Amino acid sequence: MSLITWTKEQFGTNVGVHDEEHKAIFGSLNALHEVAAKGDRKAVGAQFDQLVDIVAKHFASEENSMSKHGYQAKETHKAEHDKLVKTCLDLQAKFRAGQTEITQETTAFVRDWLTQHIPQIDRTYGPLFNSKGMS
Repeated sequence: MSLITWTKEQFGTNVGVHDEEHKAIFGSLNALHEVAAKGDRKAVGAQFDQLVDIVAKHFASEENSMSKHGYQAKETHKAEHDKLVKTCLDLQAKFRAGQTEITQETTAFVRDWLTQHIPQIDRTYGPLFNSKGMS
């Protein structure tokens, strides 16, 4: 069973490229949730690395769109991104050092962050980006 499911009603920003990136994040997070349940440390590490990479590329993509289109709340939005990236990189380093594990509690944390961030923060850029030709 999936940890998180993308729906247009709950997570759509009306900006196709960013919605597709969100879907990729959800897919990677769901895969991590599944391997975390099995406890295969090597698979967990590889999937977590993939998730961190997808998230970092997505954040860079959103921030590029924000800069390109003069999004007023870019710095505040970027600060939210930076906090999650720092948390993930710290966890990644501790996992690699054998100091912690990545569990379903970890995936639930990321899910909860996404379910707050996308509807409440990401959706605010949709109207501006749409007015600039992004759909």
